[in-house]
Amino acid sequence: MLPNSLKRINEQADGYDGIMLKSGIDIIEIGRLERSIERHPRLLARVFTPAELAYCLARHRPGASLAARFAAKEAVMKALGIGLGRCSWQDIEITREQGGRPRVILHNRARQLAREMGVGEINVSLSHCHAYAAAVALAESSFSEEPLMGAGDHSMVQKNSGL
Repeated sequence: MLPNSLKRINEQADGYDGIMLKSGIDIIEIGRLERSIERHPRLLARVFTPAELAYCLARHRPGASLAARFAAKEAVMKALGIGLGRCSWQDIEITREQGGRPRVILHNRARQLAREMGVGEINVSLSHCHAYAAAVALAESSFSEEPLMGAGDHSMVQKNSGL
């Protein structure tokens, strides 16, 4: 017999059947990304969307902002269980809500793969210090036949927390 506190937890969990959470995490040395960009300037346009570049390059420490978004893209790929090459870097866009929280917008192949997996929400948290940037992504999948997002959605926009 379960104690009352465990019974309440068990009853609350009953409403969440059919939900699976998958996580991804990434950390990158900011200087390493900055050196890569210096050697290969085209990397910026290959990895980041125009909106990401506009935001990051206007920041006090553009390298830290770019590295945080790079780590977030990698974390999202890991949370989705897709490797590099399954979608374009630009198919995963990290933007900001009005309050400053980052959000994930999936486009094209990344959006298609997420829909096939039943992913309805991706949360991401970004952080950086002097030398490193890190990100954690959490993808929520539903076991129902339809993903959690509406059929009329043209992009997959997810609310998140972090930088």
